[in-house]
Amino acid sequence: MKKFATLLIAGMTLFGGAALAEEGATPAKGINYSFEGPFGTFDRAQLQRGYKVYKEVCSNCHSMKLLSFRNLADKGGPSFTVEQVKALAASFTIHDGPDTKGDMFDRPGLASDVFPSPYANPEAAAAANGAVPPDLTLITKAREGWHGTFNQLWNGIGGPQYVYSLLTGYAEPSAELEKEKPEGKYYNPYFQAGSWISMPPPLADGLVTFDDGAPNNVEDMAKDVTAFLAWTAEPKMEERKQTGFEVLIYLAVLAGLLYFVKKKTWANVSH
Repeated sequence: MKKFATLLIAGMTLFGGAALAEEGATPAKGINYSFEGPFGTFDRAQLQRGYKVYKEVCSNCHSMKLLSFRNLADKGGPSFTVEQVKALAASFTIHDGPDTKGDMFDRPGLASDVFPSPYANPEAAAAANGAVPPDLTLITKAREGWHGTFNQLWNGIGGPQYVYSLLTGYAEPSAELEKEKPEGKYYNPYFQAGSWISMPPPLADGLVTFDDGAPNNVEDMAKDVTAFLAWTAEPKMEERKQTGFEVLIYLAVLAGLLYFVKKKTWANVSH
């Protein structure tokens, strides 16, 4: 037992030390989402607003190549109708082909298409932005927001909080930091790869107007789009939680039955 405890403490120290070794990033802001916790669910209206922010702002630079337009109508998602999905897909231009003459061509998007990249290739994306904008399909699972073994065990990885913090965390650098500013970079203390990021502040108050009249300041738009990106990273989250809850109930009932069977079986056995 002592040996096991020693190994456990050593392991936690190792992982904790690895987390603390990452320097230069401010811890993510501790905001709450409706989908957090074992019984959390996505807010359908928020997902629809988040999609609109992605469409009007993020899709100008970022792709979501692991998500199809038709997924927007899936159970547990933004709950768009099939007709709405077709219209949303058609608002994108897809480079397709070759046709019967061997030529490439552009066409309106179809529900079966994945979200396209706005650039023809990574080199074009890097030339336009100073770096290749990451695909956003799994961004909230690929980026940590919380650091430290116990923190992540209790709060989760914190990807939505990190992305939210990044979107709302642009600031003017101090005079000392301004001297170190790389050309074409912007100061953001929440950026995990360092305090300087190639992406300019993507959001501004009033940039997107929501159909439901919801607030459209930077903080609210950032929360809406990060909720949408949390759904794209794990579209079956609600089903997974429901299945897990049902499994726990089943195991509890089974444990109770096994206990009473054991009591019944051994009731008349003398000691």
